[in-house]
Amino acid sequence: MSTPCSPATLAFLAFLAAVAFPAAAADGNDGMTHLHLYIHETITGANATTALLNGSPLGGNSSFGSLSAIDDELREGSDPTSQYLGRAEGLLVQADLGSPAASCTILSLVFTDGDYNGSTLVVNGRSDFGGDGKAVVERGVVGGTGRFRRARGYSLMTKFGNPTPSTVVFEMELYVKIGV
Repeated sequence: MSTPCSPATLAFLAFLAAVAFPAAAADGNDGMTHLHLYIHETITGANATTALLNGSPLGGNSSFGSLSAIDDELREGSDPTSQYLGRAEGLLVQADLGSPAASCTILSLVFTDGDYNGSTLVVNGRSDFGGDGKAVVERGVVGGTGRFRRARGYSLMTKFGNPTPSTVVFEMELYVKIGV
């Protein structure tokens, strides 16, 4: 048979819980770091930052199985003169027979300037900007280096616009938990 706790015992246990879990008790902070940045891609021309490495092995009008590489600029804003932060480097494989705009992607966000200089984040997952082009693409953050060592979280990316016929800008929100 159990005995009920006295009010003093309950108050002491509540105090211990508040001391043991101060972040949760104080403000609900979940330890996530939020980054907001823009990826600037040049599609064509001598300074293109994307390249088709291998076309579809199916030939014809199919893009299934094609492989592309990117080395785009990371910037603080949508303007091409905003603060340069680094590069978005990665591979895209068209791996969806039903949607030619869908790719499996792996990106390394390489920070060479700003608060995260010398650090990287790895973003992995499916990307599909088909249809009206206003899709929100969610991918996992699966690792990092430097200040982002052992990072995990997610990214949300949208197509921001086409400032010129040969360029496209993507807006990216990253929610990253570091360590632990």
